[in-house]
Amino acid sequence: MKKEIQDEIATYQTRRWFLKNCGVGMAGLALNSLMASDGVSATTQPSLQPKVPHFAPTAKRVIYIFQAGAPSHIDLFDSKPELIKRDGQLPPAELLKDYRAAFINPNSALYGSKYNFSRHGQSGFEISELLPHISKHVDDICFIRSMHTDAVNHAPAQIFMNTGHDLFGRPSLGAWTVYGLGSETQDLPGYVVLISAKGTSGGASNYGCGFLPTIYNGVPFRGNGDPILYLSNPKGYDKQAQRASLDTLKKLNQQTLEETADPETAARIQAYETAYRLQTSAPELMDLSRESQTTLDAYSIKDPKESNFARNCLLARRMLERDVRFVQLFHEAWDQHQDLEKNHPKNCEDTDQPVAALLQDLKDRDMLKDTLVIWGGEFGRTPMTQNEGENKGRDHHNKAFTMWLAGGGVKAGYTHGATDEFGFNITENPVHVHDLNATILHILGFDHEKLTYRFQGRDFRLTDVHGHVVHDILA
Repeated sequence: MKKEIQDEIATYQTRRWFLKNCGVGMAGLALNSLMASDGVSATTQPSLQPKVPHFAPTAKRVIYIFQAGAPSHIDLFDSKPELIKRDGQLPPAELLKDYRAAFINPNSALYGSKYNFSRHGQSGFEISELLPHISKHVDDICFIRSMHTDAVNHAPAQIFMNTGHDLFGRPSLGAWTVYGLGSETQDLPGYVVLISAKGTSGGASNYGCGFLPTIYNGVPFRGNGDPILYLSNPKGYDKQAQRASLDTLKKLNQQTLEETADPETAARIQAYETAYRLQTSAPELMDLSRESQTTLDAYSIKDPKESNFARNCLLARRMLERDVRFVQLFHEAWDQHQDLEKNHPKNCEDTDQPVAALLQDLKDRDMLKDTLVIWGGEFGRTPMTQNEGENKGRDHHNKAFTMWLAGGGVKAGYTHGATDEFGFNITENPVHVHDLNATILHILGFDHEKLTYRFQGRDFRLTDVHGHVVHDILA
């Protein structure tokens, strides 16, 4: 038996010598080196070190305020007097040609907005009375009134907006950003996710890393208790013992990494070290007790310890100050198939003032100029009603909706695109999801066609094989 074991060991060692030292092995290593120089090697180790983009960016960090559930553009940003005039009438037949709604019979009564619109700022942008605080910042904002998307239901549309594909498994915009730019902080993740209300229908796929190495994944911070589960040490386990354990674990993982070149092992090493540093940095970050009462009031934060959208907006600013590259807020509360006149005002009350305070806070700290702020949902809402009487709402609508950007080199006080008199079809300068993502990457210094990652034999990118930079919205 002993001789059999020795023979197996000898065979194993001979195989290892062959793979590591014979000509075929060297040729393979040479090929791998050439591939690595093109950025396509599967064994290239992932890194969070800051990286240089393709060209000079106008923004170096992002706050993405994702209003999941799809806000109604008709009631917030896209005033339609003709729709109000025809309230209760059936839509024109030509409007509905080849149109399929998600849930309603398309030939349902038109539903004019019940909210007044008025012009604000030097730009004269017309905005709903539901957004009195954001209305004060219209001259800082670039409104895109001609967004459209492929998906018509929440989960696929959210995933499509965030990853450029409506199926699970693709990297999110935040993951691509950190993959391309790296991170400037060692104490916090490069990509942090803050969730309020119902979260998202698309779940973690909205902020996942897909086939990119795990170190580029979005890291959700909890609103209560430890920001990340099990971040605190258990009782009786001091810092010295923890450091010694992590050092030993790091040596073992490093040995495995040297033998296998497995990027997930590199990600594991990074994760352990980040978690260790987070034990100090995260509690301090999440503690708002040192913020002035003036700041808390500006964000409409009544209880600094209560987890909600307002608190997340202030946390987003604090994270950028600590060099987090990409912060994404998910707030799913906008899916008003019914009771729109009750719920949309409530949603605006919860989000309007905190968003305006965030914009002002960034301006006051001279951070808005190189921070890109994005606001929007996965699609718009129909001009036709769903349900009747006091329960009126709007169905999903992917053919036209509004999103807005601020800071980071976008054209301030500018409106791009337009829709017809019902807010149904785009009539001017359509912007597809792929176009928006291509433009965001451009703002961050990337040619969206060249920011790629090789997976299963081909190069993938955020915009798939589509997308054009919308230069008109850039300053």
